[in-house]
Amino acid sequence: MSLHRRSILGGALAAPLALAATPALAEDSWEEQRKRTLLTDFAQLAKYRDDNARILAAGEPVDIVFLGDSITEGWRGSRPGFFSPGRVGRGISGQTTSQMLLRMIADVVELRPRAMHFMAGTNDIAGNTGPMTEAMSRNNVAMIADIAAAHRVRLVLASIPPAASFPWRPGVETLAPIASLNRWLRDFARGRGLTFVDYHPAMADRSGGMKAGYADDGVHPTIAGYRAMEGVLEPVLARLPKARR
Repeated sequence: MSLHRRSILGGALAAPLALAATPALAEDSWEEQRKRTLLTDFAQLAKYRDDNARILAAGEPVDIVFLGDSITEGWRGSRPGFFSPGRVGRGISGQTTSQMLLRMIADVVELRPRAMHFMAGTNDIAGNTGPMTEAMSRNNVAMIADIAAAHRVRLVLASIPPAASFPWRPGVETLAPIASLNRWLRDFARGRGLTFVDYHPAMADRSGGMKAGYADDGVHPTIAGYRAMEGVLEPVLARLPKARR
């Protein structure tokens, strides 16, 4: 997502999130920075490299990694208290499932979490890394699930949050693709024995868009939106089996 309006440091309105680790001129637009980053560090593995190394060097136990896009990245900034010790945020603004698949080892597996929360798909529909079909998104999610299973990481698969439109992609249809992918995610989780978390009943209005007050731009949650998500997720996390140590 290119219009993440909530600052990762505090929640005040801010410029769109820069895509990490690639030097940018001050006058560059978010889109120009994004294009350059796609050429120099497609998956943005540099963004969390130092923090991953710090966690590993310190031997900090990681309970769950949150892998996702700007909604996940903004969660930590807007609700830092939710990210208690052991909960690690690994969201990157604007990313698609193709990029997150490439981050699975460095940003999830190597931290040895007992579980991961995976929420993505908005930027696939928006075409942030080029046109993507639903089948392409499904294949990426399936491969992410395979990697998690191979490394005994419990996957918590989240629904794509509601959105009536994408401000950075005017004219792109959102409601039907989100609903279709969410149906597939639910069925895929059921078939694989995974945990599925559906945020729509708590966040969507009657039209399928985001409830009033839950997002400044119709996509990126406000503090109230994140609180609604936490109300759905916390009971799910409490029921997850404890990992081996």
